[in-house]
Amino acid sequence: MKRITVITLLFLIITTVKAQSNRQLLDFEFEGVTLNGVLNLPKDQKPKGIILIIHGSGKTNAVAQEWYLDIRETIVKTGYATYMWDKMGCGKSEGTFNYNQSVQNSALEAIAAIHMLQKNQESASNTIGLYGGSRAGWINPIIINEYKDVAFWISVSGVDDKENFSYLLEENLRIEGLPKDSINLIVDQWLEGIKIAHSGGSFEAYMNATKDLQNNALWKRFVKENYGKMNEEAYTGFQVPLMKETLDEETGLPIYIEDFDKILSNVKIPVLALFGETDTNVDWKKTKSLYKKTIGQNTSLTITSFPNCNHNILECKTGGIYEFRDNNLPYKRCDGFLDAIENWLQAK
Repeated sequence: MKRITVITLLFLIITTVKAQSNRQLLDFEFEGVTLNGVLNLPKDQKPKGIILIIHGSGKTNAVAQEWYLDIRETIVKTGYATYMWDKMGCGKSEGTFNYNQSVQNSALEAIAAIHMLQKNQESASNTIGLYGGSRAGWINPIIINEYKDVAFWISVSGVDDKENFSYLLEENLRIEGLPKDSINLIVDQWLEGIKIAHSGGSFEAYMNATKDLQNNALWKRFVKENYGKMNEEAYTGFQVPLMKETLDEETGLPIYIEDFDKILSNVKIPVLALFGETDTNVDWKKTKSLYKKTIGQNTSLTITSFPNCNHNILECKTGGIYEFRDNNLPYKRCDGFLDAIENWLQAK
């Protein structure tokens, strides 16, 4: 089973967006492979800087399908360029996609993109900003710590230091209508499965300890759609990277980034943090509190949250991970989201 991490829907909005930018395909090299990217530049003016669009988890086809187009055009309207690329093995990028790519390696990948932009003397590449949602909430602080010349960061649906899946599981089981005692049982079994895998336990021990979890319809659907069939090979694929991590003594959750509080406290550039108040992927209130305690003590931190908005800042009713697919809902941005980005950048 692939490593469980933040689940991110496509930021692909089916809408008509008036082009404000000149679009240029631009590749770069990372670890011996060529990654395919796209640079969007403001028309008829020199850009103020370039904002890198950092993806969440999962495969991408961002360049061909024009992911984040509404966001990118909003950014370009403020005078900044954007640069975005497809992950290894995705779109026209070379290499093999690795679902378990570490966030540290993803940060190095982004820094390689920055170096390419500067080597090519792309206009305003000395002013670099970062935009990213979900898993990028781990990647971008690492970039900021490692590459000291980042000017600002826009964080969307950011994360704390721990694995988020127990929150996702609990919230979505609640939406499915399960009683509290059944939810507690299933979540506890998921945590026990993590403990067994982390300690080097066998696949048989894992399956025996998680019978109610394995029989739950939501879990079955999640496993089938994201990881394929649950078997010993899949379990080993999940177990090996998990055993390298530390489990939090209080919650039993894997700690995704050690010393994350310190990493965030080292962020001393302006940050805009945006959250959906119906996010069932990550506990946004917990992240908001973490940001205030760390980033907010050292720099300008602007936090805005949007009611009735999910993990992707789309209008929703429940925020469930299958809500849009099961109900054929329109992908509509929450009112004020794009304005918040535009106004914040205009003030820079």
